[in-house]
Amino acid sequence: MTRLSGKVCIVTGAGRGIGAATAHKIAAEGGQVAVVDIDLPQAEEVSAAIRAAGGVATAFRCDVSIPAEGEAMIADVVKHFGRLHVLVNNAAICPRIPLLEMTESWFDRLINVNLKSVFFISRAAAEAMKPYHWGRIINLSSTGGRIGGVTHATVYGATKAGILAMTKSFARIYAPHNILINAVAPGAVETQMMTMIGEEALNNVIESAPLKRLADPAEIANVIAFLASDEASWLTGATVDVNGGTLMI
Repeated sequence: MTRLSGKVCIVTGAGRGIGAATAHKIAAEGGQVAVVDIDLPQAEEVSAAIRAAGGVATAFRCDVSIPAEGEAMIADVVKHFGRLHVLVNNAAICPRIPLLEMTESWFDRLINVNLKSVFFISRAAAEAMKPYHWGRIINLSSTGGRIGGVTHATVYGATKAGILAMTKSFARIYAPHNILINAVAPGAVETQMMTMIGEEALNNVIESAPLKRLADPAEIANVIAFLASDEASWLTGATVDVNGGTLMI
Protein backbone atom coordinates (compact mmCIF):
# COMPACT_ATOMS: atom_id res chain seq x y z
CA MET A 1 0.00 0.00 0.00
CA THR A 2 1.14 3.54 -0.72
CA ARG A 3 -1.65 5.59 0.85
CA LEU A 4 0.95 7.72 2.69
CA SER A 5 3.21 8.19 -0.32
CA GLY A 6 5.12 11.46 -0.08
CA LYS A 7 3.72 12.33 3.35
CA VAL A 8 6.21 13.60 5.93
CA CYS A 9 5.32 12.02 9.25
CA ILE A 10 6.70 12.59 12.75
CA VAL A 11 6.39 9.79 15.29
CA THR A 12 7.48 10.63 18.84
CA GLY A 13 8.65 7.92 21.20
CA ALA A 14 9.53 5.93 18.09
CA GLY A 15 12.55 4.13 19.50
CA ARG A 16 10.52 1.07 20.49
CA GLY A 17 7.06 -0.37 21.05
CA ILE A 18 4.05 1.23 19.39
CA GLY A 19 6.15 4.15 18.18
CA ALA A 20 8.65 1.93 16.37
CA ALA A 21 5.87 -0.19 14.87
CA THR A 22 4.12 2.97 13.68
CA ALA A 23 7.29 4.34 12.10
CA HIS A 24 7.77 1.07 10.20
CA LYS A 25 4.11 0.98 9.11
CA ILE A 26 4.13 4.56 7.84
CA ALA A 27 7.36 3.97 5.92
CA ALA A 28 5.96 0.76 4.43
CA GLU A 29 3.02 2.80 3.13
CA GLY A 30 5.27 5.33 1.43
CA GLY A 31 5.65 7.93 4.17
CA GLN A 32 8.87 9.75 4.99
CA VAL A 33 9.38 9.28 8.72
CA ALA A 34 10.99 11.48 11.34
CA VAL A 35 11.81 8.92 14.02
CA VAL A 36 11.83 10.97 17.23
CA ASP A 37 12.98 9.72 20.61
CA ILE A 38 14.81 10.96 23.68
CA ASP A 39 17.19 8.02 23.15
CA LEU A 40 18.92 8.96 19.88
CA PRO A 41 20.73 5.61 19.40
CA GLN A 42 17.38 3.80 19.58
CA ALA A 43 15.86 6.24 17.09
CA GLU A 44 18.81 5.75 14.78
CA GLU A 45 18.44 1.98 15.02
CA VAL A 46 14.79 2.17 13.98
CA SER A 47 15.64 4.61 11.17
CA ALA A 48 18.39 2.33 9.88
CA ALA A 49 16.02 -0.65 9.85
CA ILE A 50 13.46 1.35 7.87
CA ARG A 51 16.06 2.44 5.33
CA ALA A 52 17.34 -1.13 5.03
CA ALA A 53 13.81 -2.15 4.08
CA GLY A 54 13.72 0.51 1.38
CA GLY A 55 11.94 3.24 3.32
CA VAL A 56 12.81 6.85 4.09
CA ALA A 57 13.57 7.76 7.70
CA THR A 58 15.71 10.14 9.72
CA ALA A 59 16.31 10.06 13.45
CA PHE A 60 15.82 13.11 15.66
CA ARG A 61 16.48 13.43 19.37
CA CYS A 62 13.93 15.31 21.45
CA ASP A 63 12.93 15.49 25.10
CA VAL A 64 9.24 16.11 24.50
CA SER A 65 8.72 17.23 28.10
CA ILE A 66 10.54 20.50 27.29
CA PRO A 67 8.29 22.66 25.07
CA ALA A 68 11.21 24.50 23.47
CA GLU A 69 12.77 21.20 22.39
CA GLY A 70 9.49 19.98 20.94
CA GLU A 71 8.96 23.18 18.98
CA ALA A 72 12.57 23.12 17.74
CA MET A 73 12.13 19.50 16.64
CA ILE A 74 9.11 20.45 14.52
CA ALA A 75 11.15 23.22 12.89
CA ASP A 76 14.08 20.85 12.28
CA VAL A 77 11.83 18.25 10.63
CA VAL A 78 10.24 20.87 8.37
CA LYS A 79 13.68 22.17 7.43
CA HIS A 80 14.94 18.66 6.69
CA PHE A 81 11.97 17.31 4.71
CA GLY A 82 10.49 20.55 3.34
CA ARG A 83 7.12 20.38 5.11
CA LEU A 84 5.03 18.34 7.55
CA HIS A 85 1.87 16.31 6.92
CA VAL A 86 1.39 14.00 9.93
CA LEU A 87 2.23 14.06 13.63
CA VAL A 88 1.86 11.02 15.87
CA ASN A 89 2.12 11.97 19.56
CA ASN A 90 3.16 8.62 21.00
CA ALA A 91 5.90 9.44 23.53
CA ALA A 92 4.84 8.64 27.11
CA ILE A 93 6.04 7.19 30.38
CA CYS A 94 4.19 4.97 32.83
CA PRO A 95 6.13 4.39 36.06
CA ARG A 96 4.27 1.88 38.21
CA ILE A 97 3.97 3.88 41.43
CA PRO A 98 1.30 3.06 44.03
CA LEU A 99 -0.99 5.96 44.82
CA LEU A 100 0.37 6.51 48.34
CA GLU A 101 3.94 6.53 47.04
CA MET A 102 3.44 9.09 44.27
CA THR A 103 5.73 12.12 44.69
CA GLU A 104 5.28 15.62 43.38
CA SER A 105 8.35 15.28 41.17
CA TRP A 106 7.03 12.11 39.52
CA PHE A 107 3.57 13.68 39.19
CA ASP A 108 5.06 16.67 37.38
CA ARG A 109 7.22 14.42 35.19
CA LEU A 110 4.17 12.45 34.06
CA ILE A 111 2.25 15.61 33.24
CA ASN A 112 5.19 17.09 31.33
CA VAL A 113 6.00 14.02 29.24
CA ASN A 114 2.52 12.66 28.62
CA LEU A 115 0.29 15.72 28.44
CA LYS A 116 2.12 19.04 28.21
CA SER A 117 4.18 17.72 25.30
CA VAL A 118 1.03 16.95 23.31
CA PHE A 119 -0.17 20.54 23.60
CA PHE A 120 3.02 22.31 22.58
CA ILE A 121 4.15 19.88 19.89
CA SER A 122 0.66 19.67 18.39
CA ARG A 123 0.35 23.45 18.29
CA ALA A 124 3.70 23.84 16.53
CA ALA A 125 2.88 21.04 14.10
CA ALA A 126 -0.60 22.35 13.28
CA GLU A 127 0.75 25.81 12.59
CA ALA A 128 3.32 24.28 10.23
CA MET A 129 0.54 22.36 8.44
CA LYS A 130 -1.93 25.26 8.26
CA PRO A 131 -0.55 27.05 5.15
CA TYR A 132 -1.03 23.85 3.12
CA HIS A 133 -4.63 23.22 4.27
CA TRP A 134 -3.93 19.55 5.02
CA GLY A 135 -2.72 17.74 8.09
CA ARG A 136 -3.23 14.86 10.47
CA ILE A 137 -2.44 14.66 14.18
CA ILE A 138 -2.93 11.38 16.02
CA ASN A 139 -2.63 11.36 19.81
CA LEU A 140 -2.00 8.15 21.74
CA SER A 141 -4.29 7.89 24.74
CA SER A 142 -5.08 4.63 26.57
CA THR A 143 -7.91 2.51 27.85
CA GLY A 144 -6.59 3.73 31.22
CA GLY A 145 -7.69 7.21 30.19
CA ARG A 146 -11.16 5.87 29.50
CA ILE A 147 -11.80 3.79 32.61
CA GLY A 148 -8.93 4.38 35.05
CA GLY A 149 -7.89 1.47 37.20
CA VAL A 150 -4.61 0.67 35.44
CA THR A 151 -2.29 -1.08 37.91
CA HIS A 152 -0.34 1.56 39.90
CA ALA A 153 -0.91 4.18 37.20
CA THR A 154 -3.39 6.72 38.59
CA VAL A 155 -1.59 9.81 37.27
CA TYR A 156 -0.79 8.10 33.97
CA GLY A 157 -4.51 7.46 33.49
CA ALA A 158 -5.26 11.10 34.24
CA THR A 159 -2.77 12.29 31.61
CA LYS A 160 -4.30 9.95 29.04
CA ALA A 161 -7.80 11.22 29.87
CA GLY A 162 -6.51 14.76 29.44
CA ILE A 163 -5.29 13.87 25.96
CA LEU A 164 -8.85 12.95 24.97
CA ALA A 165 -10.19 16.39 25.91
CA MET A 166 -7.22 18.13 24.30
CA THR A 167 -7.77 16.18 21.09
CA LYS A 168 -11.35 17.47 20.85
CA SER A 169 -10.32 21.07 21.48
CA PHE A 170 -7.56 21.00 18.87
CA ALA A 171 -9.88 19.27 16.41
CA ARG A 172 -12.43 22.09 16.65
CA ILE A 173 -9.81 24.82 16.30
CA TYR A 174 -8.00 23.37 13.30
CA ALA A 175 -10.90 21.80 11.39
CA PRO A 176 -11.35 24.94 9.22
CA HIS A 177 -7.79 24.33 7.98
CA ASN A 178 -8.46 20.67 7.08
CA ILE A 179 -6.17 19.49 9.86
CA LEU A 180 -7.84 16.45 11.36
CA ILE A 181 -6.96 15.49 14.92
CA ASN A 182 -7.94 12.19 16.49
CA ALA A 183 -6.90 9.91 19.33
CA VAL A 184 -6.20 6.21 19.60
CA ALA A 185 -6.80 4.50 22.93
CA PRO A 186 -4.98 1.16 23.00
CA GLY A 187 -5.70 -1.50 25.54
CA ALA A 188 -3.01 -3.93 26.70
CA VAL A 189 -0.19 -4.08 24.16
CA GLU A 190 2.87 -6.30 24.27
CA THR A 191 5.39 -3.58 25.08
CA GLN A 192 7.83 -3.00 27.91
CA MET A 193 5.34 -0.63 29.55
CA MET A 194 2.83 -3.45 29.94
CA THR A 195 4.97 -6.52 30.55
CA MET A 196 6.79 -4.91 33.48
CA ILE A 197 3.68 -5.01 35.72
CA GLY A 198 4.28 -8.57 36.86
CA GLU A 199 2.89 -11.95 35.81
CA GLU A 200 -0.22 -12.00 38.01
CA ALA A 201 -1.33 -8.48 37.10
CA LEU A 202 -0.59 -9.15 33.44
CA ASN A 203 -2.69 -12.31 33.45
CA ASN A 204 -5.56 -10.39 35.02
CA VAL A 205 -5.34 -7.78 32.27
CA ILE A 206 -5.36 -10.45 29.57
CA GLU A 207 -8.34 -12.22 31.12
CA SER A 208 -10.32 -8.97 31.24
CA ALA A 209 -10.29 -8.69 27.43
CA PRO A 210 -12.71 -10.80 25.39
CA LEU A 211 -9.93 -11.57 22.90
CA LYS A 212 -7.79 -12.96 25.79
CA ARG A 213 -4.41 -11.74 24.60
CA LEU A 214 -2.12 -8.75 24.35
CA ALA A 215 -2.11 -6.72 21.16
CA ASP A 216 0.88 -6.70 18.87
CA PRO A 217 2.18 -3.11 18.49
CA ALA A 218 1.62 -3.46 14.74
CA GLU A 219 -2.12 -3.79 15.37
CA ILE A 220 -2.15 -0.32 16.90
CA ALA A 221 0.07 1.02 14.12
CA ASN A 222 -2.45 -0.16 11.52
CA VAL A 223 -5.13 2.09 13.02
CA ILE A 224 -2.74 5.03 13.29
CA ALA A 225 -1.80 4.67 9.61
CA PHE A 226 -5.48 4.79 8.65
CA LEU A 227 -6.01 7.99 10.65
CA ALA A 228 -2.94 9.50 8.99
CA SER A 229 -4.32 8.91 5.51
CA ASP A 230 -6.85 10.48 3.16
CA GLU A 231 -9.17 7.59 4.02
CA ALA A 232 -9.93 9.29 7.37
CA SER A 233 -11.17 12.47 5.67
CA TRP A 234 -14.48 12.66 7.62
CA LEU A 235 -13.10 11.88 11.05
CA THR A 236 -11.90 14.44 13.56
CA GLY A 237 -12.13 14.85 17.33
CA ALA A 238 -12.74 11.12 17.65
CA THR A 239 -11.18 8.43 19.81
CA VAL A 240 -10.66 5.00 18.30
CA ASP A 241 -10.61 2.31 21.00
CA VAL A 242 -8.29 -0.54 20.06
CA ASN A 243 -8.47 -2.77 23.11
CA GLY A 244 -9.55 -6.30 22.22
CA GLY A 245 -13.02 -5.61 23.57
CA THR A 246 -11.99 -4.58 27.08
CA LEU A 247 -14.11 -1.44 26.72
CA MET A 248 -17.12 -1.38 24.43
CA ILE A 249 -18.93 1.94 23.96
